[in-house]
Amino acid sequence: MNENPAYKSGFVTLIGRPNVGKSTLMNRLIGQKIAITSNKPQTTRNRIQTVYTSRQGQIVFVDTPGIHKAKNRLGDYMVHVAERTLSEVDVILWLVEPGNFIGAGERHIIGQLQKVKTPVILVINKSDTVKKEELLPCIDTYRKTMEFQEIVPVSALKGDNTDLLISCVMKYLPYGAAFYDEDTVTDQPMRQIVAELIREKALRLLEEEIPHGIAVSIEKMQYRENICDIEATIVCERDSHKGIIIGRGGSMLKRIGSAARPDIEDLMEQHVNLQLWVKVKKDWRDSDFLMKNFGYNPKDIQ
Repeated sequence: MNENPAYKSGFVTLIGRPNVGKSTLMNRLIGQKIAITSNKPQTTRNRIQTVYTSRQGQIVFVDTPGIHKAKNRLGDYMVHVAERTLSEVDVILWLVEPGNFIGAGERHIIGQLQKVKTPVILVINKSDTVKKEELLPCIDTYRKTMEFQEIVPVSALKGDNTDLLISCVMKYLPYGAAFYDEDTVTDQPMRQIVAELIREKALRLLEEEIPHGIAVSIEKMQYRENICDIEATIVCERDSHKGIIIGRGGSMLKRIGSAARPDIEDLMEQHVNLQLWVKVKKDWRDSDFLMKNFGYNPKDIQ
């Protein structure tokens, strides 16, 4: 561990409405893909911790589900996980998109932020999608809502201003030794990351009404020389969805597997033999037992 008395370390949460780019930004900051991304909201379901380590300090990023209006037990769980982290970290990064209108979702987040004493850095993501002069009115609009320690426009997709964001975060971290070894990039079990990578590909390839009702369970992960055998089950809520996920002659299931395999191999740095199945578990998102089985702890919302 680093014994430099000027060394800093702490926990930083990324919050914001669904689909604002939290997972993309976290992956960009640590330089490796850990959290899954898609263009569909509520992609992240669990709290994911990743680690950025430099000579100046160590930042443990906590990526949370988007704060939204819950429609089932899983939704309750996701919102509770996101809001609970606000008082448990050293710095909050609130991600918003460029714009001058502050909607009900953002105002709800402002209300949550005003309840805590944690330093808040406003991050205006997707800055590459607007002209620079359009950012100033956006900054002015948000500055009037509450006090921010910093306001930083970034592009998670292109990496613009991410070094500046790291520097800003470091200002507000306490002095102290690193929490993790310098080679650590995440505290997530390999099985969970693999399951999420498979779910990501399903999110991107399946029809609009299906993705929110699926989960992925890793049934087997067995290592042998230069290859890992992985068996996984995609769980859905309806029989009609099962047919769509499998596809004609198994075509969609093969597409999901073919899309997921390269990312899994990059992560594990070895060849992967991936086999996928599909099961129906009706209304699993409202079942405490099934939620826990798929890695979402219902106790977190009690």
